[in-house]
Amino acid sequence: MEKNTAGGTWIQRSILTDQVHKEILARLMDGNLESGASISIDGTARELGVSPTPVREALARLESTGLVTRAALRGYRVAPRLTQQELIDLMEARLLLEPHNAEVACARSDTAFLAELEQAIEDLRQAPNGPHFADYRSYWEADERFHRIIVEQTANKFLVGAYNSLGGHVHRFRLFGGTGVGDAGSAIEEHTRILHALRAGDADAARTAMAGHLCGVRDRAVRETGAAG
Repeated sequence: MEKNTAGGTWIQRSILTDQVHKEILARLMDGNLESGASISIDGTARELGVSPTPVREALARLESTGLVTRAALRGYRVAPRLTQQELIDLMEARLLLEPHNAEVACARSDTAFLAELEQAIEDLRQAPNGPHFADYRSYWEADERFHRIIVEQTANKFLVGAYNSLGGHVHRFRLFGGTGVGDAGSAIEEHTRILHALRAGDADAARTAMAGHLCGVRDRAVRETGAAG
């Protein structure tokens, strides 16, 4: 299909795909789509009153995050909730990557970078965090933005690629939980420590603060999954 940057069909389809993506993501996060359930492209298209194309594109985007899986001749299915061991393994991978990101970003820090991080933290403070995805979506997005700002400040496409490969899995432990965000206060405090270290130009402290934050996320999530089980 021809790309029409004057507001034509390509842009309209892109916007429609974004809307479908948001709707399917909300269904996943709220548990309206059960673990392992098949996701019908045609059925979802009928429910949403769209053609199959934006549904297919939205599911492909969700597959890249690990929230849905696709098997040959079987189509898309809802990914299972992370097991406690998978969660621990995921956080181990993040602990190898993100403290290094913070250290490198610190060396490249500038006023605009620090201002973006400060805004992300403020957005976390202002965001609601109720039990439904519509309630905590803005919190979720601000949290992800904080970490993405840091990795992008490294200006290393391979670090960004590694972060992207993990990013979608980070919130999989919230799937089917219906509990919203229970650790906002702790996470905001930990993000603030990271920002203070970056603002001080202390790369070692930035690395340590990021590691401390990720350990906190891991420990809280393990307790959450244990309680849910």
